[in-house]
Amino acid sequence: MVTKTLTIMEDVYGLLLRNKREEESFSEELRRLLSVKKRDPMELFGLISEEQGDKMLEDLKRIKEENIKLQKQRLKWNF
Repeated sequence: MVTKTLTIMEDVYGLLLRNKREEESFSEELRRLLSVKKRDPMELFGLISEEQGDKMLEDLKRIKEENIKLQKQRLKWNF
């Protein structure tokens, strides 16, 4: 196997080190990070429970309602 030496900044090395999985080499980590493919949305089904999904939807609805309320208040202040 041919190897190459790369020079990277120390902060980038720190990022790699923090994100590297215990069992993988830096080469394997870089390969994993750089070969991210588009995923089929169907692969995501089952990652969370239906309860978790419902809770997330409730939270998103609440956040949306709060944002709309804040926007309306800001509009009142500007006029």
